[in-house]
Amino acid sequence: MLEKTNVKTLDKVVVRFSGDSGDGMQLAGNIFTNVSAGLGNRVSTFPDYPAEVRAPQGSLSGVSGFQVSVGVDVHTPGDECDVLLAMNPAALKQNVKFLKPGGVVIVDIDSFKESDLKKALFTTDDPYKELNLDAQVVEVPVTAMTKAALADSGLDPKSIMKCRNIFALGLVCWLFDRPLESALHHLKNKFARKPAIYEANARVLEAGYNYGNNIHASVTTYRVETEAVTPGVYTDINGNTATAWGLIAASEKSGRPLFLGSYPITPATDILHELAKRKDLGVKAVQMEDEIAGVCSAIGAAFAGDLAVTSTSGPGLALKSEGIGLAVIAELPLVIIDVQRGGPSTGLPTKTEQTDLMQALYGRNGESPIVVVAAASPTDCFTMAFEAARIAMEHMTPVILLTDAFIGNGASAWRVPTAEELPDINPPLLPETMTDGSWRPYKRNEENKVRYWALPGTEGAAHRIGGLEKDYETGAISIDPVNHERMVMTRREKVARVADDIPALDVIETPGADTLLVGWGGTYGHLRTAAAELNCGGVKVDFTHFRYINPLPANTGEVLRRYKRVIVAELNTGQFADYLQARFPDVRIERVNKIQGQPFMVSEIVERVTNIMEEK
Repeated sequence: MLEKTNVKTLDKVVVRFSGDSGDGMQLAGNIFTNVSAGLGNRVSTFPDYPAEVRAPQGSLSGVSGFQVSVGVDVHTPGDECDVLLAMNPAALKQNVKFLKPGGVVIVDIDSFKESDLKKALFTTDDPYKELNLDAQVVEVPVTAMTKAALADSGLDPKSIMKCRNIFALGLVCWLFDRPLESALHHLKNKFARKPAIYEANARVLEAGYNYGNNIHASVTTYRVETEAVTPGVYTDINGNTATAWGLIAASEKSGRPLFLGSYPITPATDILHELAKRKDLGVKAVQMEDEIAGVCSAIGAAFAGDLAVTSTSGPGLALKSEGIGLAVIAELPLVIIDVQRGGPSTGLPTKTEQTDLMQALYGRNGESPIVVVAAASPTDCFTMAFEAARIAMEHMTPVILLTDAFIGNGASAWRVPTAEELPDINPPLLPETMTDGSWRPYKRNEENKVRYWALPGTEGAAHRIGGLEKDYETGAISIDPVNHERMVMTRREKVARVADDIPALDVIETPGADTLLVGWGGTYGHLRTAAAELNCGGVKVDFTHFRYINPLPANTGEVLRRYKRVIVAELNTGQFADYLQARFPDVRIERVNKIQGQPFMVSEIVERVTNIMEEK
C-alpha cells in the first residue's frame, strides 16, 4: 500500500475529465462535483461538449471534457487543471494545454495502442515526448481492470465498457480522499431503475479506489480545504435546472400557475425537460411544433392569467421577435429565456457566447422597449429567473432573461432558499372596484404606468387586446398619430421606471483604484477572480458586474463617472461596451473581447487589463 507522503494541501484544486463523447466524462465529473459539494467545498464546473454529434471514436473532434474546480473561494472552473484524466490519446492531445506544469496525468494505457495514436494524429509512438509533457504520468490499465472487476457480472461486453468512467472516478476519488459512500449514493440515484447496472458500477468504483491505494508509484495526492457554510439544504445545481426552479418559486410566490411553451434547442432544452417533470407542482410545460408556436402559446397563457414563459437560444429568439412585439403592445407579462450560444445562424450550438445582447435590446420592429436581465452564475440563474418573473408580472411587460451555455450547463454548490426568504410577488390584478363596467383594457396605475391584469372570466372585465395600436383611454383600435406617440412613450416610461424597483449597482472597491473593470452575465466568476489577482499583483482595479441591463441600475452613471478608465470585458465584439458608451458618452470605455466559443481564462483578463492600464 502506498503511503501518502507526497500530499499537497490546496485552497482549491482543478480536475479535468476527458475522453470520447461516449465515455461518460460528464457523468463522472458531475458525481465528483456532487461529492465535493457535499463535503463543504465550493464548486464550479465547465462541461466542454464536442461540436460534432457523432465524431469518429478516438478522433480529436470527438473529445468531450468536463472541468471542475473545488475548494474555498471558488468562482470559476479554473484556467489550468492540477489533474487531467485522459481516456485516450486524442483526449490527452486536446487537453494537455489545460494542464499545470508538474500536474498529474492519468491515462487509460489500454487505449494508447498504435492504432489509437494514429487516430489522434500522433506521428511517433511516444505521445508524452511528442507533447513535451511536463507532468507526473500515471498509466492505469483502466479497460483491463474494469473487465476484470466485472468478469462474473453477467453483463455484455458493451455494458462493461460503459463502466470504464466509473473506475476512473474511483481512482480520482482516492486521489482527493473523497468518500465512496457519497459517490455510491449518487450512482444509486442515477441507476435506481437498473439495479444490475448500479451493482456493476459500484463494484468498479471500489476497484478504481482500491487500485489507487495499491498503486506502486509515487504520485501527488491532494487535500482540499473546506469552508464554513451557512446551515441549510445544499445541492449541486446547473444553471438550466436553477432557472426552472426559479420560475417554479415565482409561480408559488405570485399565486399564478406556471406555463412554458417551448421548442427544443441546444443549450436551452434542459429547462423544458425539468419543467415537464413538475406536474406535481401544477406546471404546464408544452413542447410546441416550432419557436413561433412556443412564444404564441405563452402569450395566450399570459392573457389567461398564467406566469407565461418561453425558452430558447439565439436563433429561436430571432424567430420569436414578432411574437415578443405582440406581448409588448398588448402589455402582457411574458418571460423569454435565451441561453446564448455561438452564432450567427446555427453557429456553435455546444459553445458559449454573449452575442445576443443587441438582439435582446433592439431585435423587434417598431418602438418595442423591453426589460433585459442577465444571470451571473449557475446558481444566480435561480435568482434572476425569479426576478424576471417578478418584474414581468408586477410591471406587466415582457422580460428577456439572458443566460449562456457556460452557466446553463455549468454547476455550482447552492443552498436551497426557504419560502420565507423569497419576497412575495404582487401582480396588478384588476381590483373588484373596477368591475362595474368603468374599466378599459389600458387603464393603468399612473404612478408606475402599469396597466391592470384582468383575468378572463372576471365579471365586468371582458376585453380585447392585440397587435393593433389602441386608444389610451378607451382601448379601441386607434390610428390617431398623437395617441400612437402617447402609447409609445407610455410603454417606454413604464420600462424605464423599473429602475426604481431593482438594486443599485454595487462595486467591489480597492483603495486608490482609478480603473473600473466591468462585466455582465455569465462572466462574473472569471472577472471577479481576475480583479482579485490584479490587485494582489499591485494593479489596482475596482470591479462591478451588471445583472440588470435594461433599464440599467439608477446609479450607473454616477458609478461610471467616478473612474478615469472603464474596461468592459465580454464574450462578443463589444456590445455592452457600445451600449454603455451610447448612454454615457462622457465616460472613457476600453474593451476586452473574446469570441472563440469558450469562456474567458482569468490569465487572459489579467494580461489584457494590465496591458490597457500600461498604455499611455
